[in-house]
Formats: sequence, C-alpha cells, structure tokens
Amino acid sequence: MDNFDVAWARGFGTLAAGHEPATAHTPFQSGSISKPVFALAVMKLAETGIIDLDTDVNSYLKSWQLTGKDGWQPRVTLRQLLSHSAGTTIHGFPGYPPSGPLPTIPQILGGVPPANTQAVVVDVLPGTQFRYSGGGTTIAQQVVVDVTGSPFPELMRELILDPVGMVDSGYEQRAPAGFARAARGHALNGVEMPGGYHVYPEMAAAGLWTTASDLALLGAEIMRTLRGDVSKLRLAPKTVSSMLRPQLPSQEIGQEFVGLGWFCAGKEQSFRFFHDGWNHGYVATMLMLPAVGKGAVVMLNSNQGWMLRGEIIAAVGREYGWPVLKNVPEISGVIPDAAYAASYESATGKIVVAREGNHLVVEFAGQRPLAVYPAAAGEFVATAINLRLRFADGDMPSELTLVTGSKTESFKRAD
Repeated sequence: MDNFDVAWARGFGTLAAGHEPATAHTPFQSGSISKPVFALAVMKLAETGIIDLDTDVNSYLKSWQLTGKDGWQPRVTLRQLLSHSAGTTIHGFPGYPPSGPLPTIPQILGGVPPANTQAVVVDVLPGTQFRYSGGGTTIAQQVVVDVTGSPFPELMRELILDPVGMVDSGYEQRAPAGFARAARGHALNGVEMPGGYHVYPEMAAAGLWTTASDLALLGAEIMRTLRGDVSKLRLAPKTVSSMLRPQLPSQEIGQEFVGLGWFCAGKEQSFRFFHDGWNHGYVATMLMLPAVGKGAVVMLNSNQGWMLRGEIIAAVGREYGWPVLKNVPEISGVIPDAAYAASYESATGKIVVAREGNHLVVEFAGQRPLAVYPAAAGEFVATAINLRLRFADGDMPSELTLVTGSKTESFKRAD
C-alpha cells in the first residue's frame, strides 16, 4: 500500500509442489488476521447500537453461557474480548481435517468432543492484563451470531467483505468454492498437508480465507477512514480511531499495545497497526502506517515462512521509504552497542551475550556460541536458525526478549 491505496500485488511460487503458479488472486488462510477483520464488524454493530462493547456478554449469549466457579461469576465484555484482556483461556486452535467431524461453537467453548481443545474459561481477573486468547475471540463470535441471528460467514460478508470489495475472501468453512486455485498448506516439515488445509470452525479467530490483494484493499480503506475520506467501510473515523488506542491503564501510545483487534506500536509518522497470522500450514502478516498511507500484506502457505514475512516487510519498507520501524528486521552493518554484552537469566536458564565486531554472539547452555546481527534498534536476528533477540530500551538494557520457533521468553540482566 502506498499513498493510501494499493500500489501493487503479486503472487510468487506455486500453490503446492507441482501445482500452478500463485497469483495476486490466490486465496490463503490468514490465521489470526481473521481477528481484526472480525473486530471491524463488531465495531459496525456497536456504531449502529445493535451491541454495546461494555455490556456483560452473558446478557447477549443464548446458545452458550460463560460460567463461573465456586459461586463467583465473571463479568466479561466485548471490549475485553477484542483486546485480549478478558482473562479467557485457549491461546489458539489447531483446526480440524476437512473430513471432519467438526464441532459446533458451543461444543468448542465447552470443550466437548469432537472439539480438540479444552473449555474456554476465565481464570484471570477480567480487565486487568493482556493475555492473547483465541478462545475469547470465539466467545465474541458466538455473541454476534446470537444477537443478529445470522450465520457468521454471511454476516461478515454483509458487514465487511462485500462493501470493501474483497471478492476473493470468505469465512466459509470448509474452503471456498474456488479451492481449486487456493494455496495448499505446508507444515513445518515442508510437506503438503493431507486434504490441503485444516478447517477452523473458530472462524472469527482463524477462519478467514483471503488474498494479500483483498487485505491490502481493506488496509487502504481503514487508512482512508482514519483521515476522514469517504470510505467503503462506512465507519466513522472516531470509531476506527478508537480501535487503535490502549485498552488497559498499563498500556500507552509509543509502546507496543493491543487495541480492539489490532496490535499497535510507535508514534507520529512511525505509528503502525498490524497483526500476524499462523494457521496449520499458513503464515501471514499485515502492517499499516496510517500517518503516511503506506503498508504491506504478506501471505505464505508454509509455516517455515514465518521469518520470511518480516524480511519481505522490511524490503518493501526500504523500497517505499517507510519511517524507520523498530521490530522490522533488516540485517545491517551497524556495530552493536557494548552495553548489550552481559549475562541474562530467566526461570528456565541463563544466556550470555558478548560483542564480536559487527555482531553479537549468544551462548546457550550446551550449545556453541550463536552469532546474531543487528536488524533494527535494539533487535538482532540469527541467520543460522530462526531466532531473534530484542533488548529493552535504555543505556544499559535491563532485559531482553528471545523469540525462537513459536516460543517467546523474557530474560533479566544478571550483571
């Protein structure tokens, strides 16, 4: 996206080994990018007064109820569910083979077979902290279905997909009618998945089939709405703007925080809102900079491509003159600050960071030192394996975050 519009879109590679080439109209599973698209629909319902973001969801739910324990009944709102602050469980969902059997949403929420996840419950005080919860998003899905009486895919098509012109997108499960031209998923072993993909009845959390082109159209419409242009989204600028504000007292503009559906970071020219996606066999990322009308969407049909997303985003950012963004990888020749060199500890162990020329080396217990290279301010990436270090701001970083594979862990400075 450039100048508040879609600059270009293109497909690379093939739908699967031996299949036809991917194009700009090839549908992929978007994973958790389904969530902010869904959040836009919730905001439409709230703007028209059909639902209220701050009402207890149990007053809306008809086919399932969120229950308490030991005589205590939690009060949970849509605002909390959309901002992952409701204290609900179940981080994400593995999906189901297309051959089934497939559970209903009440079965998934209750953890009843054939659901393959446990029941969604509240085990943290609602409204007090961030904890990512696909289970919470699935509660919100049932809320809008119970309130409107409409099948979820049809509701999303009516509220968001059709108005924006997202003709290659749908929340339908199983795959849309055009699956013959959709990208097949490939898990971490690089092998095409049996049946080509998994089915996600948890549609609001993970069920959107879409293209990079369609998501770029949506991103452009969101940015136009924010600056007050006539937008196909048919949402007020203040409504969309409210989605990009901290929802917890501990969060603030300038730091990374979660709004309503979107993650946000930076300020002024470098303020961006974004979301990543990870389904079994697919990864995706969507990032927008509304102050400058720029952004990008990347979708891949292999879980091995999870780090490639950031490399492509960084390349687009360099080409289109984006503001310098922290946490967008770009290996450079900058000599790292000596202040990073120290020992860091967590509950699971200790790592030692040292500086060597234009890079750092990290020593893990039982492993040879691993080289990591500057990617952005305070961030380093390895080229040997999928690993990233992110240091806290300050002259003497007090902690670092280690990301490797699907694991994220924080370490405190020990010396």
